[in-house]
Amino acid sequence: MNKNQHNKTSKGNVNNKMPIIIGSVLVIAVLFVFLNTQNKSQAASTSNNLEAVSRGDLTIIKSDITEEASFYPYQSNDTYMEIIAVRASDGSVRTALNTCQVCYRSGRGYYEQKDDVLICRNCGNRFTVDQIELIKGGCNPVPITEDLKTEDEEEILIAETALTQYAPMFANWRK
Repeated sequence: MNKNQHNKTSKGNVNNKMPIIIGSVLVIAVLFVFLNTQNKSQAASTSNNLEAVSRGDLTIIKSDITEEASFYPYQSNDTYMEIIAVRASDGSVRTALNTCQVCYRSGRGYYEQKDDVLICRNCGNRFTVDQIELIKGGCNPVPITEDLKTEDEEEILIAETALTQYAPMFANWRK
């Protein structure tokens, strides 16, 4: 085979492979868009379709809180966080970070609610909503105590500085 025949053959192979290459790139792009949409959809459902606060103080309207936990998304610089707010059986609104004081390093140390119980997705520890904000240490959500928030009859305000100090606990967080 002379040099000209070799070049024609090489170019022919490239031209024959071009539709496969373009098709593969398109499939990858469609999968990327689909998976990205799915992840956003899951995050929105977990957060009760609440819009993420990206900086500043977080305000929780007490009249919006029920016995079903609300998960408020918060963005501290590049770190996604969630805050739990739920109405306890005594009528008070309890708040905590949606990350476990023990399991947060795993990235799966967050909670989901089943009936009146929150369950750690990493270790399976279970506790009632009445325990939120009252129990410190161990496998429990990090309480947002009175010194980290201000509250009146209508709302709870959690200062940006309070939230920012806990952002490192969400560094590995994934849902």
